[in-house]
Amino acid sequence: MSRPEPSAGLVADLAAAIERAAGDLALAEEPARFVAALEEGSTDPSQAGVVAALEPASVAPPRPAGAPGPRATAVPPRCSAPAGTLAALVTAVRERETSPVEVTEACLHRIARLDATLRAFIRVEPENARAVARVRAAEATAGRASGHLHGVPVAYKDLFAVRGRPASCGTAVPEYFLADADATAVARLEAAGAVPLGKLNMTELALGPFGDNAHHGDVQNPWRPGYVSGGSSSGSGAAVAAGLAWAALGTDTGGSIRLPAAACGIVGLKPTYGRVSRAGVMPLSWSLDHVGPMTRSVHDTAVLLGLLAGADPRDATTSHRAVPDYGGALERPVAGLQAGVPENYFWDEVDPDLARRVRAAIDVLAGLGLTVRELVVPDPRHLVDVAHALARSESAAVHARLVRETPQLIQPAVRARLEVGFQVSAHDYLQAIRLRAQATRTFIADVFGEVDILLTPTIPEPAPRLADVKAGSADEVVRRMNRFSRLTRPFNALGLPALTVPCGFSEEGLPVGLQIAGRPFDEATILQVGYAYEQAAGFWRREPPLTSS
Repeated sequence: MSRPEPSAGLVADLAAAIERAAGDLALAEEPARFVAALEEGSTDPSQAGVVAALEPASVAPPRPAGAPGPRATAVPPRCSAPAGTLAALVTAVRERETSPVEVTEACLHRIARLDATLRAFIRVEPENARAVARVRAAEATAGRASGHLHGVPVAYKDLFAVRGRPASCGTAVPEYFLADADATAVARLEAAGAVPLGKLNMTELALGPFGDNAHHGDVQNPWRPGYVSGGSSSGSGAAVAAGLAWAALGTDTGGSIRLPAAACGIVGLKPTYGRVSRAGVMPLSWSLDHVGPMTRSVHDTAVLLGLLAGADPRDATTSHRAVPDYGGALERPVAGLQAGVPENYFWDEVDPDLARRVRAAIDVLAGLGLTVRELVVPDPRHLVDVAHALARSESAAVHARLVRETPQLIQPAVRARLEVGFQVSAHDYLQAIRLRAQATRTFIADVFGEVDILLTPTIPEPAPRLADVKAGSADEVVRRMNRFSRLTRPFNALGLPALTVPCGFSEEGLPVGLQIAGRPFDEATILQVGYAYEQAAGFWRREPPLTSS
């Protein structure tokens, strides 16, 4: 049976709606006020000296309106970047030990060999990648390999705008929107010398944590095909884990960077709300959406965050706070930092073996000098309720016409999640906004007045079987979705930075993730702790068996 196609008029209207949501809605006063509140609560007075030491000596002048950011010109430092990191790769390119063309061809070869199984990409653009790689190679030969990503192959979740390229947003519509300008995040990575490989698979409309997609194929877990990759940035997680790309961009509304990162055994960061521009990215919930990097190592994540972070005139919700040297903070000793392990909520209904492995990771950090204590945090269930109210109403507003006029184009579970948003009243929506602000102030004061970071599991169980999570009615599937994202979603409601790092493997060989959350705009500390752990544990160096078969 052939799939019905939307009319050209509907596609045009959808594109216009997305542009309005990415622009006008992003300029709404409430998100900007929330960023300002996060800025006010971002610094513990006892840590003021540490924060000041991380700030650059001066703040760059504001960029011209509409400008995504200048091309990076600073030569990457000859740092002691661990072998296998993208910083080490850039050094090798600069010193002509390898070429951007060779590195790109290696990724394209691996995509050709593995992606028929993984389904990580929606659209691979080999000729464009080769053309850009040749330009990067010529620049390196001429001594102009100046960017921090010079010659590094990357890929983007298929809801980032790339000039002149279509984006499906994981839907049945190949050209859900066609961009006339790059997303700011895309522009900043390419200004730093990245080589784009193509667009990555994702859960339809970014509404789901498992990586299944009836239109483009279910993304497979590289560690065990047939198991979930996590979502909704599923292709990003699988591509980085399998070495199809050195780094990827994802988005996170309820855990959609951290869930696939944990399930696929890589590093994923949801920055503070307002730290990274969302301009040119299809919104799901403008109150909760975050853009962030997905990489093999914390070192790589620090490099990418340094490029992505910063004010953007195209996104009025971005903070004007100066961007610290995240890489320079990585090797600071963690001894003396205070870590909290929540007694409530975050260990409820968690797989016992997974919990044991996460607690073992916490013990490793304690052995490195971190002071670890248990504490009761303000009940995250209220935050989850608030996040659901915001996400349901805002996602329904963004995709209302698609749901009402061509519901047959949408997967049943995705449609069910959108339709419930039409039932959220204006009163409940406004109450959710008010309660979010109150809960955030309380959480920051009560928790980060006592500790520097929180340590929790990222996912409640190792990646389950795809067949199991897709079985049953749409309501049953949605309940499984909510359970799988229950440990990540509170930090979207709070707007706080949260990092996941691989911390072991289940008995079936599936990755387990440790989640590290911190004060607003204190990504430097959670990266510092994550880096200390990954260097001590070494799990980040392991590769899925699929890649060597």
